[in-house]
Amino acid sequence: MKRVLITGAGSYIGTAFENWIAGHSSQVVTKTLDMKGEAWREHDFHGYDSVFHVAGLAHADVGNVSEERRQLYYKVNCDLAVECAGKAKAEGVRQFIFMSSIIIYGESAGIGKRKVITRDTLPSPANFYGDSKLQAEKGLEALDGDEFRVVILRPPMIYGKGSKGNYPLLAKLAVKLPFFPKEDNQRSMLYIGNLCRFVELMVENGERGVFYPQNREYVRTADMVAAIAAEHGKRMRLTCVFHPALVLLGKIGGKLGTLTDKAFGSIVYEKEMSEYKEEYRVYGFEESVHLTES
Repeated sequence: MKRVLITGAGSYIGTAFENWIAGHSSQVVTKTLDMKGEAWREHDFHGYDSVFHVAGLAHADVGNVSEERRQLYYKVNCDLAVECAGKAKAEGVRQFIFMSSIIIYGESAGIGKRKVITRDTLPSPANFYGDSKLQAEKGLEALDGDEFRVVILRPPMIYGKGSKGNYPLLAKLAVKLPFFPKEDNQRSMLYIGNLCRFVELMVENGERGVFYPQNREYVRTADMVAAIAAEHGKRMRLTCVFHPALVLLGKIGGKLGTLTDKAFGSIVYEKEMSEYKEEYRVYGFEESVHLTES
């Protein structure tokens, strides 16, 4: 039996993993620890096999924040993670799993361009959010060793029932709009159920290293919106008529340009990077959308 301490109460990923283990595993048990305030430092980490660290500040409007807010990202996403890992190592935990992100490679390529990340691609954060994750990785790698195995996960966009970020926005558009832009982009994505299974395997197999879990399929934004609409009994009409305007917005830049590239640009992991010795992609794309919208 493996004991896992989830550090970060109330997080979407942490809660999903806790529920996944309760419903799918007889070999793993979990406990969640609130990382806000100072009380967590008094918690005894002895007896846990793994720490799954999900506490952190998520991506926000990075173009309009104060310096104080910017520094908070480093304190929470980097300093807190490294301190937590140091405590885990000192108290005999054998594995530390950290949620990083594809964001350490920068933003999506613009409309009409393709960004493919390979094992040789060097991290190049576009903002302090991505850099805070990358600096945490560096701090954690310094703690890695045979007796303390560090796992760094760099997932793409994570979605599922109750998720935050870009998916809920796409879901709203799918329900409200009669038309949607048909841009030929590709994105790596990861359904929450597939992520939970992957983390379970990391724990069971005592892994260490950097991993890039993603769904089997790349996803075109238009196809995602059409699939969501279909789950609500709607037929989404996809059209290329908006293409010139979207290209222009991307070239102009600014907040609207960034949002346009994020929605209709491309960023994918080379598929070979995401293979694992055991299959973790329990759910295909269509089933994942059905479960998310049901």
